[in-house]
Amino acid sequence: MTHSKSTPLTEELYAYMLGHNPPLDPVQRMLVDVTHTQLPLVAGKQVAEEQGPLLAFLVRLTGARRIVEVGTFTGLSALSMAQALPPDGTLLTCDVSEEWTKHAREAWAKAGVEDKIELRIAPALETLAALPAEPSIDMAFIDADKENYVGYWDALVPRMRQGGLLVVDNVFLHGGVIDPEATGPAAAIKEFNERVKADERVESVMLAVADGLTLARKV
Repeated sequence: MTHSKSTPLTEELYAYMLGHNPPLDPVQRMLVDVTHTQLPLVAGKQVAEEQGPLLAFLVRLTGARRIVEVGTFTGLSALSMAQALPPDGTLLTCDVSEEWTKHAREAWAKAGVEDKIELRIAPALETLAALPAEPSIDMAFIDADKENYVGYWDALVPRMRQGGLLVVDNVFLHGGVIDPEATGPAAAIKEFNERVKADERVESVMLAVADGLTLARKV
């Protein structure tokens, strides 16, 4: 039997981890505060604080120049990735909410990266279907409505260049994926996780980062 070697993440250890990661810059910190102050009921949709530096690290590590994000919310993940892009880099991000993304636009402008980011307000499946079919995307981040994860995956994988990186958030769905009677979003994520595991177009790893994070490389 395989036993976990993971150290339980207490509040003190979580604070220690954040203290040894790159700190959020003033605009990122402002965006976190604005999200929790003005949108308290849905603030949990924002990526975890440690994920911003991780996404930026992955952008630099892969040398990504063209990124597609599914699920903008208030823009912290897009901000983090755009700041790590080279001068000629671009990021396309998809959402359906003008209310939430107005905070994103304000933050991107304050950070001076608005010229690198294109926000499309429309159902993401429509936006992805309209993208060129050839494999030209360097990195993708999926963090939107869970019921459509499989659809987003199927639209993005063929458009990823060889060696391109897909990053998928919430693959634990707060533990719901181990419920044998899961329904709704938990059932959708269970289906998605099995799809990724069986997908021979990629090699993937699932990590215990925040609410579960899958990294997949197009082979």
